[in-house]
Amino acid sequence: MRTALTIAGSDSSGGAGIQADLKTMTAHAVFGMSCITALTAQNTTGVTGILEVTPEFLKQQMDAVFTDIFPDAVKIGMVSAGGLIRVIAERLRFYKARNIVVDPVMVATSGARLISEDAIETLKQELIPLATVITPNIPEAEVLSGQTIRTEEDMLTAGRLIRDTYGVAVLMKGGHSINDANDLLIEADQETWFHGTRIDNPNTHGTGCTLSSAIASNLAEGASLAEAVKKAKAYLTGALAAGLDLGKGSGPLDHAYAISGPEDELLYV
Repeated sequence: MRTALTIAGSDSSGGAGIQADLKTMTAHAVFGMSCITALTAQNTTGVTGILEVTPEFLKQQMDAVFTDIFPDAVKIGMVSAGGLIRVIAERLRFYKARNIVVDPVMVATSGARLISEDAIETLKQELIPLATVITPNIPEAEVLSGQTIRTEEDMLTAGRLIRDTYGVAVLMKGGHSINDANDLLIEADQETWFHGTRIDNPNTHGTGCTLSSAIASNLAEGASLAEAVKKAKAYLTGALAAGLDLGKGSGPLDHAYAISGPEDELLYV
């Protein structure tokens, strides 16, 4: 059985963060492990409290995982402090980790900054260059590229700049503000659009976590990057199409059942 590690924050409501990651990894028949960067008090309507772990304890968690069950892929999500980012980067280099998917959680879709300027700079300098692929939304891609993104052509320009600056592949999530559900993967030698159809479902809490951990799971199983993204996008689309309605807010993707997916696959959400 292939293995994957998520390094991210805990979501007490179960819809995002490590909970979403582990559920997604299990759905892909990958053995999931976790290193927690922060505890959060949150639900589908928002976050009411955050308690970060210390860099020393995060290092202990990573050492415990890597020295026993070496991960075939690593997904990194919410890391809000520069000290934690530096520990993650140092340990990934030390253990020569592979198939690293970084979801650069810096800016909410609303535009609100989620981490400090210092932590963003550390993320840029220390962690992003280690990634196999990063999965920014449009506001995050604007921070990384320094460009304003309003059109699909802007996505291409900014994505190429990020790729060339950091030496990593970029999966830029278009979002409804630009093209509904079309995402752009820019690799060293090719550029691929993944077209999707907007699904009218408000239950989108944790979709970014789910997508990036699905990509990591597919990479762990030996898929190429483009194939890993294709399968992950199909998985997430199937989850949204299920029309889950949990809670009073945007609703997490955390109900366990099977639905029909592309090419007669079963998609477990």
